[in-house]
Amino acid sequence: MTGLIFAVAVLFVIVLGLAVALFALARQTGVLFERISPMGALINDSGPRIGDASPRFTLESLTGGVVSLGGAAERSKLVFFVSPTCPVCKKLLPIVKSIRNSEKGWLDVILASDGEAARHKEFIERADLAALPYVLSSELGITYRVSRLPFAILLDESGTIRSKGLVNNREQLESLFNAKELGVDSIQTFIEQLTPTNS
Repeated sequence: MTGLIFAVAVLFVIVLGLAVALFALARQTGVLFERISPMGALINDSGPRIGDASPRFTLESLTGGVVSLGGAAERSKLVFFVSPTCPVCKKLLPIVKSIRNSEKGWLDVILASDGEAARHKEFIERADLAALPYVLSSELGITYRVSRLPFAILLDESGTIRSKGLVNNREQLESLFNAKELGVDSIQTFIEQLTPTNS
């Protein structure tokens, strides 16, 4: 009987210790969440700046039709730079297709790249991209100073660059839309504005 009481007491102490540890872990997770800011698209300072009018382009799409960039348009445009050899691009393409469908009320999505047309046509077929405009233009990438992929640029209805950056996941891609809605250059800028400065 004494052994049973001892075992119950030890079990109670263990459960109490686990409860305290769980509470401490939950509190630490909350503190960590407050300290870590959400990460938006990684902006580069080269090329046209956010708030500038986009240079104008008229480009033929490999999937048919003509794509116009820059200048006034009825809808905003997301230009998503990809490559058939970019593994992150391939991972993000289903997300880009999903965004095209969910944001179709105000947004057109254009895929952009450069290189041999035949290789890209194979990529379009393999990745099931026929429903998206797909343009090839070295000049487009050079003008926007796209040095790493995947890279995205959001143009508003007036043809102004509203946000841009290197995007590696859905959150970074959607941060471009958030920046436009908030009227800021980037999510990082928005967070800096909210953070009080020590003087």
